[in-house]
Amino acid sequence: MERSLNDIDDMIVHEKMQAALEYHNEAWADGMADGIEPEIIADTAIIHALRETIRLHGEKNAEALLDSLRERMLAGEFSPNRTLQ
Repeated sequence: MERSLNDIDDMIVHEKMQAALEYHNEAWADGMADGIEPEIIADTAIIHALRETIRLHGEKNAEALLDSLRERMLAGEFSPNRTLQ
């Protein structure tokens, strides 16, 4: 069975996201090992992500992303205690 180009593109994006997550986890662990509090690491990660999002997509699109993230947060998507069924 031949995969469509969209399926392949989705797989590539997924693999890149997994690699990026690994880089973030390593940076987080390095910061913690250097004695930086997790709140500071989290704040700077969010600030950097927002700056890059605004630079790449503009303030309106960044605002839409924040609205979406807020809805997802309130739905519990990012909760560390979340269980998938």
